[in-house]
Amino acid sequence: MTIGKNLPPPFPRRIVPNKADLGDWSQLEPLFDLLDRAAPATASAMEEWLLDWNDLAAALAEEGSRRYVAMTCHTDDPACEKRFLHFIEEIEPRAKPRWQKLRTQYAALPAGRDLPRPRYFVLDRSIRNEVELFRPENVPLEKEEEKLCVEYQKLTGAMTVTFDGKERTLQQMAKYYDLIDRPLRRSAWGLVASRRLQDRQQLDDIFDRLLKLRQTQTQNAGCDDYRAYAFRRNERFDYGVKECEQFHAAVEKVVVPLHRRIQARRKKTLDLQPLRPWDLSVDPQGRPPLRPFQKAGQLVKGCTEILSRVHPEFGSLLAFLRQHSLLDLESRKGKAPGGYQAVLSEHRLPFIFMNAVGLQGDVSTLLHEAGHSVHSMECRQEPLLWYRQAGPEFAEVASMSMEHLGSDFYEVFYHAEEAKRARVKEVEEDIWLLCWIATVDAFQHWIYTHPGHRVEERQAAWLELHRRFGGIEDYSGYEDALKNGWHRQLHIFLYPFYYIEYGIALLGALQVWQAVQKDKAAGLAAFRRGL
Repeated sequence: MTIGKNLPPPFPRRIVPNKADLGDWSQLEPLFDLLDRAAPATASAMEEWLLDWNDLAAALAEEGSRRYVAMTCHTDDPACEKRFLHFIEEIEPRAKPRWQKLRTQYAALPAGRDLPRPRYFVLDRSIRNEVELFRPENVPLEKEEEKLCVEYQKLTGAMTVTFDGKERTLQQMAKYYDLIDRPLRRSAWGLVASRRLQDRQQLDDIFDRLLKLRQTQTQNAGCDDYRAYAFRRNERFDYGVKECEQFHAAVEKVVVPLHRRIQARRKKTLDLQPLRPWDLSVDPQGRPPLRPFQKAGQLVKGCTEILSRVHPEFGSLLAFLRQHSLLDLESRKGKAPGGYQAVLSEHRLPFIFMNAVGLQGDVSTLLHEAGHSVHSMECRQEPLLWYRQAGPEFAEVASMSMEHLGSDFYEVFYHAEEAKRARVKEVEEDIWLLCWIATVDAFQHWIYTHPGHRVEERQAAWLELHRRFGGIEDYSGYEDALKNGWHRQLHIFLYPFYYIEYGIALLGALQVWQAVQKDKAAGLAAFRRGL
């Protein structure tokens, strides 16, 4: 699969040959040797050495991104899977000890201490943290972990159901959840729940194997538990377990009651007793579902117009991505679930992946990923790869801010009354999202501080957190679907402890949105400076 068409040339390389095969270790090893032999004695020489190091890092990062994108776009294509597995089995395990050698060399060289602190403090802290955390015996374990993550994506990407006479992905089934016909909603929701449960044993098996690998990595690194290890690996220098628990408590005290009041109002308006999980998306007043587009091209056209109204350069970026085939937006069989923005690090260009099916949520998702893309482009002239990517707590501010800034222009897709409905829906989903974030984050705290737990104990912990942070909907008759509901949150499998960042970022995004409401020019200027 080719990622991108007629792209502008990548930024010039410094040490990596232009025709190098980045999937061939014999061509990569001499480049690491070249970096090893350098011994910069001055701050200026150290800066040049870091740029050479950065050159190789960017080349390998883009190669890895291209293979990952191809694999997630086509989880049912053996050739794409083979290319990605080759990279994580043959290239990354050889590269990781060499990166560590460079980091160790950097930490030991006196010239590093002479680098301008305002410019290099963050990079220096990151490198020294990795030096302390790295263990060579963890490299093969990380390889096996990545292979299990591929297995999860293949399994979930293959999930389909036959409904209304057609085979459909689980993402495509979401368009039945907001229909006025309640029996049809129940049938659709129940079929999807049943399909997920068919693979619950395999999903639990994958996760149990991931747990064992992560626990062994923790022991090798000398950390008390995987939570402590993951916090260091994720570079959470500014907050810790205590602050996460304070976030959980604040959500429980302030947000959960609001979420439940909104659901109680929904229940009353719909005149239902009880409210069921298939009643959570339908319009309470019986109005037709919001259907902003039918085809991906319409989604891109509309979001391009929205982004242009936020700022002309933002809209131009999405048009550029479409022109150069840097988008894969529609849901289909064999495509991994979820959405993400990847960066081609040598071209310094973004790629957006998602699973659109024609819903309002797809508009929000594309605006979200476009926010990441704007962030990437704002940092494009930064020479160091390490500084072209922010920590997730702030990276998600860019994406979630764009969702909210774009919501001011939903009239691109709807008439005035529908646009108002879409905005109300977005605010209500913000409230639900904070509850879900607290649930997912607290669940991971429980998982990784209870080593050796059984599947049944894990399910019980999830149910307890649902009682703490969940809504008022009744799952009677669908208890298995509820206690296995965490299976659908891919972050728990693929990106452990990456989720509270969305909660932190949402609070920042709401402040950005508020600032732009008060003074658009000043608010947007401050937003872009922050990026």
